[in-house]
Amino acid sequence: MFVGRRTELDLLINHLDRIRRTGEGRSVAIRGRRQVGKSRLVQELCDRVDLPYCFYTAVKGASSIEAIGYFLGALRDSSLLTSGGRDLLPSQPSAGGWGDMLRVLAGALPDTPSVVVLDELPWISEQDATFDGHLQVAWDRLLSRKPVLLLLLGSDLHMMQRFTEYDRPFYGRATNLVLGPFHLAETATVTGLSGADAIDAHLITGGLPGIALEWDPGTPPADFLRQEIANKTSALFTIPEQSLASEFPAPDTARRILEAVGGAGSRTFSNIAAAAGDRGGPVSSGTLSPLLHRLVDEKQILAVDKPLSIKPSKLAQYRIADSNLRLYLAILRDVHQLVLRDRTAAAHAVLDARWSTWRGSAVEPLIRDALAIAAGAGELPWTDTWEVGGWWNRQSNPEIDLVGADRAPIASRIAFAGSVEWQDGPFDRHHLDELRRQAPLIPGFQPGASGLVVVSRSGADLPDGAADLIWGPEDIVQAWSV
Repeated sequence: MFVGRRTELDLLINHLDRIRRTGEGRSVAIRGRRQVGKSRLVQELCDRVDLPYCFYTAVKGASSIEAIGYFLGALRDSSLLTSGGRDLLPSQPSAGGWGDMLRVLAGALPDTPSVVVLDELPWISEQDATFDGHLQVAWDRLLSRKPVLLLLLGSDLHMMQRFTEYDRPFYGRATNLVLGPFHLAETATVTGLSGADAIDAHLITGGLPGIALEWDPGTPPADFLRQEIANKTSALFTIPEQSLASEFPAPDTARRILEAVGGAGSRTFSNIAAAAGDRGGPVSSGTLSPLLHRLVDEKQILAVDKPLSIKPSKLAQYRIADSNLRLYLAILRDVHQLVLRDRTAAAHAVLDARWSTWRGSAVEPLIRDALAIAAGAGELPWTDTWEVGGWWNRQSNPEIDLVGADRAPIASRIAFAGSVEWQDGPFDRHHLDELRRQAPLIPGFQPGASGLVVVSRSGADLPDGAADLIWGPEDIVQAWSV
């Protein structure tokens, strides 16, 4: 079953339409984390457009000669060639390396539109440092003159981003497409769920197709977790494990930082330094700062939140960007260890004890994004509201869950402040009184002018007009549907 990705498919089909009109080649570099569905998207495109294509997937660790041999095999087996054309291919990899092989590819391309896929491009570059240059030369002189859509796929986000930057050979030659996980509405479609259950399913799967497509449509989240926990090789365990193994093959300081944020729940700089330290003490600032920068900007495995108000702030809180990996580090890793020892009852007890608290924190970024989407679509009472974040002071007392503003990180106007209640029970007058007391502490919040927003999993028990906006789970899912 192929679900979602309508925008991405349309974009790639538009490239093919232009190729048909102009007769000239086009190239697209597609990057996204592992298990996000890059290869599946491209295969779906090839199946739908019914054009000749070649799909080559690099093998990590293979030598350059082996890689070229595998590519030659993929080209021979592809639909680009007629039987007679296959006979013209070299029987062995050329001593000229990728330069010669890309010329062979250009000669094999038909004069009608076709598709060529190079999957796991960073692994090819690891095998041959000159590959980027060979590809640039072959593209400029040969490939771009043929009606071919060249798709370059990779899971190493930083290497894929670097591949098309200004100081690299292929700069300006490829359109960049970042493929993220399913968004909430797509997860709801895949799992056949709605409202709070769809949100739980999204938090559990992280929107990763490799997990979401394992969901028997209509299965409640609690039942899905019970079923998967009983399976020692469940994708719920193996996908985040594989992600960690590929991103952090050695137990270095970066891995300890990630586990401090995801497992220990350390979110501030000082707490991360302490939790990720060793017998020698906390991680030093000179070591921690560049590693956090790498994990946020290059690896994009961490996200950083900053207080949103009209005043600048140096405060920051870190979190795991992928909710499935966040769930694994906080709960499922311990659950899996118990399951592997056949202590299933204890595994369920750990999940039950930690789930509600974890969910209440993990859902907040999803709600902020939903409100920002709705604001951008003009579906909130406030105009010129484009950013939704949170606010806290140095003591983290108070912490305001929701702040809507005209820009970030330093706003010129605060549109609203809000609170999220995601535990059992409705949002009541006690919660509202606390929000009213704390909201004016946000620099720029103006009582009577700035609004109050309530988001609750179990509804609100409030008088009419007590809050300017009250949202429930269905509103969150609907925002993503738009």
